[in-house]
Amino acid sequence: MQAYHLDPRVAGAFLRLAGGFWRGATASRAWLLTIGLGFCLSLSMAVTVGLNRWQRWFFDALERKDAETAAWAVLVFLGIIAAMAAIGVGIVLTREALQVRWRAWLVERLVGLWVGQHRFYQLAATHTEPDNPEYRISDDSRWATEPLVDIVIGAFSAIIGATAFIAILWSVGGSYTLQLGGTAVTIPAYMVVLALVYGVCASGLMLWIGRALVGAVARKNASEGEFRFALMRVRENAESVALAGGGPAEERALKGLYGNVVVRWIDIVRQHGRITWVTNASGPMIPIVPLLFAAPKYFTGELTLGEVVQLGAAFVQVQLAISWIVDNYSRLSEWFASARRVMDVVDACDGLDSRIDTLGGGRITMATSRDASLRIEDLVVTDAQGRSLIGTGSLNFGPGEHAHIYGSTSAGKSSLVRAITGLWPWGRGRIELPAGARVMVIPQKPYLPMGTLRNALVYPDADTTAGEAEIVQALADVGLSHLVPRLEQTERWDQVLGNGERQRLCVARVLIHQPDVIILDDALAALDEAAQGAIEARLLDRLGSATMISLSQRPRTSRAGLARYELNKQGDASIVSALNPLPI
Repeated sequence: MQAYHLDPRVAGAFLRLAGGFWRGATASRAWLLTIGLGFCLSLSMAVTVGLNRWQRWFFDALERKDAETAAWAVLVFLGIIAAMAAIGVGIVLTREALQVRWRAWLVERLVGLWVGQHRFYQLAATHTEPDNPEYRISDDSRWATEPLVDIVIGAFSAIIGATAFIAILWSVGGSYTLQLGGTAVTIPAYMVVLALVYGVCASGLMLWIGRALVGAVARKNASEGEFRFALMRVRENAESVALAGGGPAEERALKGLYGNVVVRWIDIVRQHGRITWVTNASGPMIPIVPLLFAAPKYFTGELTLGEVVQLGAAFVQVQLAISWIVDNYSRLSEWFASARRVMDVVDACDGLDSRIDTLGGGRITMATSRDASLRIEDLVVTDAQGRSLIGTGSLNFGPGEHAHIYGSTSAGKSSLVRAITGLWPWGRGRIELPAGARVMVIPQKPYLPMGTLRNALVYPDADTTAGEAEIVQALADVGLSHLVPRLEQTERWDQVLGNGERQRLCVARVLIHQPDVIILDDALAALDEAAQGAIEARLLDRLGSATMISLSQRPRTSRAGLARYELNKQGDASIVSALNPLPI
């Protein structure tokens, strides 16, 4: 189990990352909101100090039984309340806008890191991806930014509040003289000394008792992420689970995972209980302690009633400032736990390139071909541990060529596809693609994004120039004309359509985008042989100038212009071998 504590290095790394919001394109908006919030907070503290002075004025009027002054004080009080309300609105608007904009910037940064350059795939392939990255990006990004704004607001208010009200304690409270065995001992600014000693003792005790809260919060957040991920997997695989009769097993597993959540929540509850001993013991004493220490000077006439009330209110404000870290320790712990989880994603993404170089023993070179051919030279694809998976020798596929590679399920076809597309960097050799060529892969398990059917067809290029007639024709070419009336419907198309229909839809997608290189990775396995041949013929007819490589488990019928290759298993690796036409 990873140990969690308030590590300044992690906090510093997160602040350097998240501080990018105040730099670059978003700097003007970020600083405008920050300065506006700081201005509103300063005004709020000024009004609070004014209210403290009003208390002295009002209670002194009561002590003198001065009804006219007390009446004026009531009118001034109404003005103070109106000012507080207006300033409070300004604080809410600037604070919440800052939180929303900051989190939006951070989420965009994290999504760019995780999805950019296919890092999400390579992190999973190297088993270095932090657990539940989607939860960290969606939820931990919130808990790493929103509370931090409130924490900084509290710290800012605590600093300026402590400064202002310590000055009041110093000037109004004055010094206090004790008689000890006939010796007079004078304590200068005794109310300030009292406030500082009381606040430091209470805060220090709180920090000591609550030091284990950080780890408890981090462990709870991790278990919440595991539980959410398990729920998502059950939903995404609902049919497979139901057909396998796995409902009871999944129920037991989910209950077990949530049991871990409950255990870790109970640990937090225990920590909160320990903290409450301190807060409930010291809290009620705060408004009483200054009155007890101011009473002797009031009885001797050195302080008026208004001054006693003013000192009591100032003492409370100083305690609020000193005990700020005590009152916010839980939130600080939650913030740090989420900041650490966010930085785990950032560190994993930032360190991916160095891990690619150190794992696998080498990197496949991706380059631009001298002509319009797809060229593979002495390629050896390895796994992340350096074990050879597949080797090709030298292959060359020109524009308009159609090659077919076949081999058993474990022969390494998908590894070859990943290497050609640049997803799989481990190995050695060289892959050259035509300059500016667009490569599209039709996988065995097609991906259909959420949204309309039209969106699924034009994915991943929503700005495609394909017109309505071209989209309708593409559907007709793959035998999906019946879906034309549903182009604007929003559904879970990955669940509405059968596997064969999804594969046909991905072929229609290729017909719409017209790439330069087409790779079919067992892309038509859900269709019968006649349907496969018809769709491949349509691809060749419509996209005759494209290079097309199809991979499957079985050899295809030989035809003119078809180059055939077999994956021969040799130990743990496979070798791509060119074949002469085989007898059918």
